[in-house]
Amino acid sequence: MKRIVLAFALLATPSFAADTASESCAHQADIVAAIQQARLNNVSEADVEQTVLANGPTWPENYNAAIPIIVPWVYEQKLDGLRAQDLADTWNKLCLGE
Repeated sequence: MKRIVLAFALLATPSFAADTASESCAHQADIVAAIQQARLNNVSEADVEQTVLANGPTWPENYNAAIPIIVPWVYEQKLDGLRAQDLADTWNKLCLGE
């Protein structure tokens, strides 16, 4: 949980300020989904950023800086539970304060 709070603090920077909160949270959730899929595809933690970026992400380029911040949170989740969880939805709700 500390890691996710730190991630939100780091992502509340001027580079993300141009978007509304819901837009920013949606982009972040897309990143979480891409990282989760990489983990499910057995991509090593060290290769996630390169793999995600190689797949042509749809979020604005300035959000790429969030990838190394979010990767550890996704990779610390148990793989068995990860298959059944929607981490993007969880991230989005936490981001929006729901």
